[in-house]
Amino acid sequence: MTTVICFDLDGTLVHFPEPYETVVRETLTAHGIEYTDEIRAMSEDAFRTAFDALEPEPYRQSMAAIVEAAESDADPDTLVETLRENEYAATTVPDAARDSLTALAADNTLAVITNGVRDWQVGKLDHHGLTDLFDLVVASYEVGAHKPDSAPFDRVRDELPADEYVMVGDEYESDVEGARAAGFVPIHYEPGDDDRPDLWDSIDALL
Repeated sequence: MTTVICFDLDGTLVHFPEPYETVVRETLTAHGIEYTDEIRAMSEDAFRTAFDALEPEPYRQSMAAIVEAAESDADPDTLVETLRENEYAATTVPDAARDSLTALAADNTLAVITNGVRDWQVGKLDHHGLTDLFDLVVASYEVGAHKPDSAPFDRVRDELPADEYVMVGDEYESDVEGARAAGFVPIHYEPGDDDRPDLWDSIDALL
């Protein structure tokens, strides 16, 4: 029986040891913009509104809203590039995850199903040297719907025919319920202390 093993990206493959707002604060500070509660709320709202509606360039929309609110002369596009660099630098990949993925990729078909803009998400995989481990990366923006919608899961099924599909993810609604509704076998990943045994140390047995 052939099986495709799929993974969520943020919170599953790559982790953020610090709160994401730290990434945003460092980005704005580097361009002379004070990260106030008002700016934080505005940037989060602008991004979430654009992202949920699958509008183009949600990161730029967020940065443009910040520049306007702060009455800054900073360039939104430059802010986006700094944000991307800072976000990638802020992420980590547990050693257990890297080892498990490398072992799985030798004998299995692997895919990533992630909510996000494709080039931004693939860039994280590139940054950590993980891209070549996966046969397919599906980002929600390219299929016109975010998980838990079935569209991202359907794309994997269309591109990688198999007898069974498994989805590993940390978000219960998006990854577990979305996968189950799409006919995938869900595995809920609950991140813990990277120094103790967790799912990555036993995932071969689970599959």
